[in-house]
Amino acid sequence: MKSKLTTGLVVLGLALAGCGKKAGPDADHAGHGAAHHEHAAPHGGTLVEVGEHQFNLEFLHDPAAGKLTLWVLDAHAENFVRIPMRTIQVIAGDGAVGQTVSLAAVANPATGETVGDTSQFEGTAPWLQDAKTAPVRLPSIEIRGVAFRDVEVTLGVAGPASDHDHDERAK
Repeated sequence: MKSKLTTGLVVLGLALAGCGKKAGPDADHAGHGAAHHEHAAPHGGTLVEVGEHQFNLEFLHDPAAGKLTLWVLDAHAENFVRIPMRTIQVIAGDGAVGQTVSLAAVANPATGETVGDTSQFEGTAPWLQDAKTAPVRLPSIEIRGVAFRDVEVTLGVAGPASDHDHDERAK
């Protein structure tokens, strides 16, 4: 009985530790203090955190194919998060005028994801072939009932990690 209690307390302690949040006055998991940590992009793309440690979006730009792929991921960029959207619009360029690409939902029979219940979206456009780096904006996305607006990223520039010591990117 004593070993079960000890095991239970150890498991509870690990669960409460979360994703490496440090205890103490200098710790601040939201990225407003000295402590921070990073998550790797599972596909080698560019991660953008949306919400305060709620979700990540991974953008993968393939200039040779003129393709842009987007995955919706959890706060640690470890698990896919399915959303009901069928398409997601992405606008490239600075300012209000830019080129648009429509990212269509991708079904995956291996994972059971379907159009309307998937975490992956992709689209192609000629301008994606020309651009080695491109500032893009995702006007809106809804993830698990929470709407995020004007998510911005520069494709081909940011590293393949989400750093929790940065400014909020979604409004």
